[in-house]
Amino acid sequence: MNTFTCFGEVLWDVFPDHEKIGGAPLNVALRLKSFKNDVAIISSIGKDLLGDKLIHYLEENNLETQYVQKHNSLSTGKVLVSLDNNGSASYEINLPVAWDHIIPNDQTIERIKQSEVFIFGSLVCRNRVSKQTLFELISHANFKVFDVNLRPPFYDLELLKSLMGKADFIKFNDDELELISTALKSGSQDIEKNMAFIADKFKASHICVTLGSKGAIMLINGVFYSNNGYRVKVKDTVGAGDSFLATLLHEIISKTEPKKALDMACAVGALVAGSEGANPKISEFEIKKMING
Repeated sequence: MNTFTCFGEVLWDVFPDHEKIGGAPLNVALRLKSFKNDVAIISSIGKDLLGDKLIHYLEENNLETQYVQKHNSLSTGKVLVSLDNNGSASYEINLPVAWDHIIPNDQTIERIKQSEVFIFGSLVCRNRVSKQTLFELISHANFKVFDVNLRPPFYDLELLKSLMGKADFIKFNDDELELISTALKSGSQDIEKNMAFIADKFKASHICVTLGSKGAIMLINGVFYSNNGYRVKVKDTVGAGDSFLATLLHEIISKTEPKKALDMACAVGALVAGSEGANPKISEFEIKKMING
């Protein structure tokens, strides 16, 4: 059993006609748990009904809740989700909320030390408290995974450079890679050249870029791997990238051959995009059927 810890936002995605539990770190954690890993999430919720429901949901899904703090005055996070005609999501993220104030303690530090993989994003750094906690925890981590996951206006180039400089594995989507490479003056519009540029500049052993319906490209220690994507009728893209990342990390840490790991991740990401919500149940049969066409 592999040991993973995710850090950051846990919240409610509020759609026009329903609400679902989400947040990128939680979506990643849930998918990792579906593969029978030892998974914990470090976050914070409010002392409110939505927080209580969230804890109950984590318990139902066998995720450890002991690292989810309860804030005395701030509420549990909410995000207003809008979907366009293609099912692509945009987000309006409330602040301040409880996950803006995650604090470090001996228990969380020990969990990080014991974890094979520590996964974090950029959004949680929008507040000084959670940002300082993240940087402290990173200093104790073994294999560090930065899921870039840009949410305007909650980032700047200096923050991204700091996080990339501390990561072993960096995951972008194609728009994020282009934006950051341009800001860093890479001098290229080519995806693979920009991946190599980032890997060299920040000494990251693993770089992965998702390309939406066109699959993904991964760079591991100077070697490229690619998948051209799987056809699926998109219902919504919420959580598809999170499940992709979780699957890829599970397979890589399980010593799966990189091309096969990437194929698995793209298949799971496509299946999530073809389902409603961020965390649909997906069977091994469905994954194999997707890969085999």
